[in-house]
Amino acid sequence: MKNIGKVLEIFSATKESSGLPRPKVKELNLIENFGIENDKFAGKKLEQTVMIVGLKSYEMASEENINLEFGSLGENILLDFDPHNLEVGTNLIIGEAIIEITQVCTVCNHLSVFDKNLPQLLKAHRGLYCKIIKSGFIFKDMEVKIKG
Repeated sequence: MKNIGKVLEIFSATKESSGLPRPKVKELNLIENFGIENDKFAGKKLEQTVMIVGLKSYEMASEENINLEFGSLGENILLDFDPHNLEVGTNLIIGEAIIEITQVCTVCNHLSVFDKNLPQLLKAHRGLYCKIIKSGFIFKDMEVKIKG
């Protein structure tokens, strides 16, 4: 297993929240075959239960003078590396939890609320959907490893 980075921040779309940015949370409880505990999207599309985004996506926006608050891209897990360099099918280990990258998140026009150019700018860096392979808790500053 190779250490490739760490978790910068975690977010969840709680039942009380709406829209973006998603609220920061103290922990994410990933539950296999269900989703993130207390997340309003849990139990729906299991292949898209967790979304990861790399800091690079925010840096790309910032270079175009679009300053976004973390959580604005709808991510659950913000990483200090660019996960878009990883292939679909890659398993990431964070603590006890294992998530598998299932697909690149298509850019939605929700992002244009921040800036009309943002969807096009981030079309290849919007985020990656993952499914939960093994349950576990995720906290800020945890190491991320590739199962290899």
